[in-house]
Amino acid sequence: METVWIWTFILIAIELLEAFLQRANTLGGMLQNLYRYYTKSIFLFFLIHPGFYFVLFVALYSNVLNAGIIFIIAFKVFDIFYKIELIKQIFIQKKVSKEMAAMLEWKIPSWFFLIGACVYPLLLFCALS
Repeated sequence: METVWIWTFILIAIELLEAFLQRANTLGGMLQNLYRYYTKSIFLFFLIHPGFYFVLFVALYSNVLNAGIIFIIAFKVFDIFYKIELIKQIFIQKKVSKEMAAMLEWKIPSWFFLIGACVYPLLLFCALS
């Protein structure tokens, strides 16, 4: 049980780091931050998502693969590849609809980036308990 608490707190710290690396005032600003990592190296882009790798490690180490772990992994994979697809459309192909351009200017509340630091550790804790 102590290990579950340790892994949960490590995931909280990793999610806070990830939120710090990706935060911006708007959705477009967040995508610009991610695009900078993407242009430097696709591997660097993947490295700024450490929560994904940590959850994979925990699943393999603990030999637990239940609905909670699968949900975290699936949602993180979807998140990473959706960001890549948005970066391709906006910055590489430069195909942005009027609706998407309006969405890119939406202000993102500062607490929005903390959602992952609340949801994923809670799911991990429930999955491992």
